[in-house]
Amino acid sequence: MSARRPIPRWADVALLPAINLLMAFLVSGLVVLMIGENPFQAVQVIIYGAFGYGDGLGYTLYYATNFIFTGLAVAVAAHAGLFNIGGDGQAYVAGLGAIVVALALDQTHWLLAMPLAVLASAAVGGFWAFIPGYLQAKRGSHVVITTIMFNFIASALMVYMVNRVLKPASTMAPESETLDVAGRVPQLRQFLSFFGYSPVNLSIVLAVAALIGCYILIWHTKFGYAMRVLGANPTASRYAGISNSKMIMITMTISGALAGMVAINEVMGTQNRLVLDFVAGAGFVGIAVALMGRNHPIGILLAALLFGALYQGGQELQFVMPAVTKEMIVVIQALVILFTGAMEGLFRPSLERAFMLLSPEQKAEAIAVSTAKPES
Repeated sequence: MSARRPIPRWADVALLPAINLLMAFLVSGLVVLMIGENPFQAVQVIIYGAFGYGDGLGYTLYYATNFIFTGLAVAVAAHAGLFNIGGDGQAYVAGLGAIVVALALDQTHWLLAMPLAVLASAAVGGFWAFIPGYLQAKRGSHVVITTIMFNFIASALMVYMVNRVLKPASTMAPESETLDVAGRVPQLRQFLSFFGYSPVNLSIVLAVAALIGCYILIWHTKFGYAMRVLGANPTASRYAGISNSKMIMITMTISGALAGMVAINEVMGTQNRLVLDFVAGAGFVGIAVALMGRNHPIGILLAALLFGALYQGGQELQFVMPAVTKEMIVVIQALVILFTGAMEGLFRPSLERAFMLLSPEQKAEAIAVSTAKPES
């Protein structure tokens, strides 16, 4: 009996996710059919709502921007063998860095305020991830547990900071002072009227730059090589002279800094102030984005666009098909996460068998076995 052979690289990064996604949509179609609606019409509405007009495309890109940042945060940590599921908390506290700098400089110009706010958000988000990294490297506390705990700590901290420190005396709403127009990140509709009233802004350029930067960092730098060695075999990396503790702390800091860029998109580009729960679960969606994108920037870009389309198209679907409730949209999104994340290996054995049968070596082996004569 032949040993299992891995499927080709192109099938692993493209064909397998496509099959998983197709299965998620098939099951979602059954859910829509069960409530008496046409699943094919639902797909058309989702596609049109996400890409069919300027406002819809703008909202898709706006959601995708957040998912790119959080997906990259998970992916960078994953290449070092770390599972950072604290992106929500890291992005949340990074809002403090963004709003403090933005309020201090909102009377100047966004060309000055935005770069400094990026640095501040990266510093705060990176520090929030550095602590679990330090605890993992120096004290053996598993990063999964500590990042989960830090999500709750971040939530409590932000409630206190917004209500007790940043909220103006003139308002009862739990939010900071609103930024002056000069300190806001410009929205794309100021340059292209095609995007209508959608909140997509120049943070999307920052997201594209982050994709390119992460690709160069991971696959074209000495640090990236050391990070991948650590993720593949910590014992080998230690014998190669790599400081595993140092790599863990630096990698987690970079991961948190990437998650912190969500604050630029939300605080300076969309809300124009710091509000509670502005992250809206983007950190957890980033986990599914990274898994579906195979921790590669190109895959993360495509997965982020998919989830952005599901978010925007799902809202459109609620208007066109009132029978499809908000909870059902969440179910559809959950099915995509289930099949592309938790059950991503469901069809891998079948694909392995299929490619083994299609390979010339396997065919020759099968012919040799079938034509071999038993010994007399």
